[in-house]
Amino acid sequence: MTRKQKRLALIGSAVGVLGLALGMVLFALRDNVVFFYGPTEMVEKHVGPGVRLRIGGLVKTGSLVHLAGKSISFDVTDGKAEVPVAYTGLLPDLFREGQGVVAEGALDKKGVFQADSILAKHDERYMPREVADALKKQGVWQEGSAGAAEKTAGGAQ
Repeated sequence: MTRKQKRLALIGSAVGVLGLALGMVLFALRDNVVFFYGPTEMVEKHVGPGVRLRIGGLVKTGSLVHLAGKSISFDVTDGKAEVPVAYTGLLPDLFREGQGVVAEGALDKKGVFQADSILAKHDERYMPREVADALKKQGVWQEGSAGAAEKTAGGAQ
């Protein structure tokens, strides 16, 4: 082998090893690339206790319960499934029933999602695109219908 061929073989090998490493990293992170899971996806994937993730959907009407101090509990729904959520801390000003929400945390052993942060929509016309897309995918969201506007309290941009 000439010196040029050895150099090309070394560069080709390095590129191959880097490509393999990148492929392995992406494969390992495939479930974590999603911005959030809807309640139906969580049920279908059988997410175990202690797994950190984000869930998104609507705060189910009638499910919001204020507990002692700054603790609350509520259900997140996409119209097909519900996930009970417990949270302790200050809520966003616009957090309320029937609104879009994304919660970050982990499931406990009882199946309750223990949230450590809550994100709510910022005005009556906005819903996070991911939440709106998930609701459309589940068949709950219907552009321009009065029922969808009530369910989503304003719709997507």
